[in-house]
Amino acid sequence: MNLPVEIYSVESVRGIDRAAIDKGGISGYALMTRAAQAALEETRRRFPKAKRWQIVCGPGNNGGDGYVLARLAGQQGIQVSVLAAQSPESLKGDARTACLDLAAEGGSVSEWSGALDADADLLVDAMFGSGLERNIAGSHAEIVDAINAHAAPVVALDIPSGLHGDSGAVMGKAVVAELTVTFVGLKTGLFLGAARQYVGELAFAGLGIPEECRRDVPTELIRIEASLLREALPPRAADAHKGDFGHLLLVGGNPGMPGAIRLAGMAALRSGAGRVTIATHASNIAPISAGCPELMFHAIDKPDDLAPILGRVDTLGIGPGLGTGDWGRALLEPALAAGLPSVVDADALTLLAGLKLRKENWILTPHPGEAARLLSSTVAEVQADRPKAARELQKRYGGIAVLKGAGTLVASGSGPCRLCTAGNPGMAAAGMGDVLTGIVAALLAQQLPVETAAKCGVLQHAMAGDAAAARGQRGMLASDLLPELQTCVNP
Repeated sequence: MNLPVEIYSVESVRGIDRAAIDKGGISGYALMTRAAQAALEETRRRFPKAKRWQIVCGPGNNGGDGYVLARLAGQQGIQVSVLAAQSPESLKGDARTACLDLAAEGGSVSEWSGALDADADLLVDAMFGSGLERNIAGSHAEIVDAINAHAAPVVALDIPSGLHGDSGAVMGKAVVAELTVTFVGLKTGLFLGAARQYVGELAFAGLGIPEECRRDVPTELIRIEASLLREALPPRAADAHKGDFGHLLLVGGNPGMPGAIRLAGMAALRSGAGRVTIATHASNIAPISAGCPELMFHAIDKPDDLAPILGRVDTLGIGPGLGTGDWGRALLEPALAAGLPSVVDADALTLLAGLKLRKENWILTPHPGEAARLLSSTVAEVQADRPKAARELQKRYGGIAVLKGAGTLVASGSGPCRLCTAGNPGMAAAGMGDVLTGIVAALLAQQLPVETAAKCGVLQHAMAGDAAAARGQRGMLASDLLPELQTCVNP
């Protein structure tokens, strides 16, 4: 079950569902049965040794999926017990039909009495689907706690119960799943907010809904796929030389701060820039050059020292180690005034928040704290609706906005935000953003359009992080990504 690239709001997925019934001629119960069959197949693939399942069913169609799953699993010889989170007498529509069909085949349903089956070797969460709009409380909260405390692996149907279908926020508490099988369309709540902590492995089933039922439904996000790298970075010509791949200038490294700009420079070289010059304080040149002789240097003691090199390069990256003091402030405006295609990050973003600038040929790469300063907002507000924050950054400052974090977003001002689903928590470490600056700036130097450079750079950075994490996430360094970048940039 390969994941599609389109990601929808809950309301849009409901629209696809309605179109499948009204235009596609597929009954609601047929869709429920297809969902249960897909969940059965995916669960047996993922947990082939599990023979004693307990399925917890809620009062709506998510519970209906669970009742059908119980019936189908029983037909395959799996020992299934069904626990109703609410009395089955309250069921309506297709969910009620599903429960009655289970009973007709000898299946039994018991109501929650304070404990799960201690001997179950698999739990299925079919309590609440993506339409949940209130916090889980009372006996439902007790069930969630019991599921999370149980030793058996957990499979969630459509979305883990308690996770908001649009925002990925936790509604009081939520089920922690090892596998989530989602149906009809990918929901934004499976990727945003706290989703990564709860969703586990994600599988998708389109349920055979005709493409015309999806055609006019708006998407909220588009996943960035690895195929983009193959399209944007074809093999180099046999007669290529370094002049074909740009001369990048990286500005940063105030006195005593060589580390960040060195990481950016090395990442840029590993990402294919033809030449990379570091404009930094003179005191930093010796420690940086000792570790990377391929970099070139231009000493900056005062703002006027920057002008000669700006006329000899074609791309700019500014911010790593720049500082927010007089030295950094004096360099920012003349660097940006050169009009070069640019990547703006780190301290340069902090300084930019106090300026009224808008450009179409730059890429801004803030983390949530920097985004909050740029938007005169708070980190909590940025994180509560990351797509909205990314779009607002782009609208206010122009160019491309890259909102970093778990599920980095790229906003271009046209179409939905692009979402990177690669990456891992080991990348929550100092210097990772500096590496990203070097990667994206190197791609700009190689003449990729600004949006393509942003999307490819974000994905390349995340893929390198995942490769580095093969040795373990805890203790990863930003420099661990550097050896992996060459593979990522040669797809």
